Amino acid sequence: MAEHAFNKAAELNPERSSELSAEQLITENLDIWTSAIEQKSASGRGSSKKFSLHGIKKLRELILELAVRGKLVPQDESDEPASVLLERIAAEKAQLVKDKKIKKPKALPEISEDEKPFELPKGWGFQHLGDLGVVGSSSRVQKKDWQDSGVPFYRAREIIKLSVNGTVDNDLHISNELFLELSKSGTAPEPEDIMITGVGTIGVPYVVTPNDKFYFKDASVLIFKNIAKLYPLYLDIFMKSPLWNRDIHKDSMGTTVHTLTIVRANSVIVPVPPCEEQQRIVAKVDELMSLCDALEAQTEASITAHQTLVETLLGALLLPSADANSPEQVDSPEPSFDNSPERHFRESWQRVAEHFDTLFTTSASIDTLKQTILQLAVMGKLVPQDTNDEPAAKLLERIAAEKAQLIADKKIKKQKPLPAITDEEKPFELPQGWEWCKFGLLSEFLNGDRGKNYPNKSEYVEAGIPWINTGHIEPNGTLTTQNMNYITKEKFDSLRSGKVLPNDLVYCLRGATFGKTAFVKPYSEGAIASSLMIIRAYDTRLNDFIYRYLTSAFGRSQIFRFDNGSAQPNLSANSVGLYAFPCPPLKEQKRIVAKVDELMALCDQLKARLADAQTTQLHLTDAIVEQAV
Repeated sequence: MAEHAFNKAAELNPERSSELSAEQLITENLDIWTSAIEQKSASGRGSSKKFSLHGIKKLRELILELAVRGKLVPQDESDEPASVLLERIAAEKAQLVKDKKIKKPKALPEISEDEKPFELPKGWGFQHLGDLGVVGSSSRVQKKDWQDSGVPFYRAREIIKLSVNGTVDNDLHISNELFLELSKSGTAPEPEDIMITGVGTIGVPYVVTPNDKFYFKDASVLIFKNIAKLYPLYLDIFMKSPLWNRDIHKDSMGTTVHTLTIVRANSVIVPVPPCEEQQRIVAKVDELMSLCDALEAQTEASITAHQTLVETLLGALLLPSADANSPEQVDSPEPSFDNSPERHFRESWQRVAEHFDTLFTTSASIDTLKQTILQLAVMGKLVPQDTNDEPAAKLLERIAAEKAQLIADKKIKKQKPLPAITDEEKPFELPQGWEWCKFGLLSEFLNGDRGKNYPNKSEYVEAGIPWINTGHIEPNGTLTTQNMNYITKEKFDSLRSGKVLPNDLVYCLRGATFGKTAFVKPYSEGAIASSLMIIRAYDTRLNDFIYRYLTSAFGRSQIFRFDNGSAQPNLSANSVGLYAFPCPPLKEQKRIVAKVDELMALCDQLKARLADAQTTQLHLTDAIVEQAV
């Protein structure tokens, strides 16, 4: 992918790109537009989409940019030039002032040559937006006048939804009587007027339709009164173009909340085509945006299908055995009497291996591969078993004896016996030498101190003993060194519980990150917040496998056995102790951990190469757009 992108970049000729027609720019670079995909963060809430179709987004911007520069459709010498249209608009506006239907506006300065952003085609003209109509706001509507029904009352957020969707669900209204009174001022929206958001996401336009009846919030929304009936759909295209957005943001960058004032909107310079060309531009933009819609749908469907294929093929590796509906039974030309789990696994892996280069080409597919590796690890399918290994049963007996001695020495409290693990808790068959057990048999679980000595933010110090909370758990299984909180030695000594030791793991019990876990590395001491729990294995040699278990799909599935019906499961030391744990022989645990680390490193290399290729694609897309305009 990266090599292809570099080759494509090398072929680009800036002079040739500027000569290509809009259709050629799109069709000759279809692979670039559809393959330039930007990955989003895999964490956080919000949209389930973890990618952005950057190439198609840039293509949409390019279409709008070419449209307002006069490069989207050919000019026609028989068209009435824009200068005649601008003279007619000026005359109509002057007549409205004379008839006292609008106030005389403050004269805008003539546009100098230096202010003109680019050279226009023959027949076009530049004009300030304020000279093309009247930019204004609404009369003030008091909050006491808001009501649940009547004439819709829109803020910037509603205008944005109208612009994007054409409809909006609105819960604010004013009375029809108040609307009629406010309309007398001439600020009520009329067909072909354009509403423009003035705060937050500024400059978003909405063309008023004949079916619309609404009023709007002052300052939050501006209105362009299209008094000369300039073709509103062309203005709508201009107000969605990068040219408009660059201009209106020039004076608002660096501020906390962007605002678009009437003065600023009036001064925006608009490239005005002849009337007939405006209509041709709108038709061509509609046609090309429909093409973008189709490309977008096709690309998203392809990405979804690819991920489904990856999940299906990798999921086959995790099936306990082959059955009559498994792929090899359908695809195999001859029936086989060997229907063993081992055969099923071999054939499933063969399918993945044969198509490895085409399967693992996205960040999501590599993440799925990483989770599959962890799942295979805890199922005993990642490394071969060795009959010479001491079986896990002996390990569990030894841990039980050590635990009994700790109780006898009063180093730990005697616990309530854990129930035997049931067949329903065993979702897959373990290899020979492994044992199912309750997680609580292997480890002690320690909560943080939740009493009166619990530190608050005012007690944090610049340096001292780490005070660990859920936000300090890094994705790589260690604790952060950048934004750690610290408490004094005196505060640490006052805590009754929750003090970590070097070999401990910390585990998140609640919140959006419940189930996250990490070694306490790189710290040798510290204390945990109440949202965490310490996992202290009776035999610390189990820690590496325990971490892989807790981060596997099976380990995380144990969390939801304790769903209490609320937004988050109610985890506690008792519930974690009841997790079903597939325990391998100790020597096999070491082999599993080594193999997991080796494969995870390969996955990270794949992701790094993929990220480099994607960056190249994004830069290439940007370069095509820059050269085209």
